[in-house]
Amino acid sequence: MLDANFYWPVRIYYEDTDAGGIVYNANYLKFMERARTEWLRSKGIEQDRLLEEGVAFVVRRIELDLRKPARFNDALKVTVTVKMLKRASIVFEQEILDDAGLSLARGEVLIACVQIAQMKPFAIPEPLMGVLSGAR
Repeated sequence: MLDANFYWPVRIYYEDTDAGGIVYNANYLKFMERARTEWLRSKGIEQDRLLEEGVAFVVRRIELDLRKPARFNDALKVTVTVKMLKRASIVFEQEILDDAGLSLARGEVLIACVQIAQMKPFAIPEPLMGVLSGAR
């Protein structure tokens, strides 16, 4: 695992589980999304302000490896690590850990910066790039 410099805590609620009592697979993606949003927020980047400027970060590709199930009431940590920063995209490596530090899920997420009006790739604005490049 890359040295994760940020994590976001997640508690598993009953609504997060499936009929078998384990976390439904799509919810791991939601937990990762929340952690990336909070990571950006910790860097002073609010996505609603970006939207007002016509810029958004959108998921382009996700690879998810589910290793061990999480269950109701588990306390988890979702890590966020920048693996690669390019002109118009960011590759994140994320991991979901249980309270003992065991890996439950691991993912790689490619986020593209786009101009909303055209939904085409757009260079990450310079002020943002400065903040993001210092976060690696």
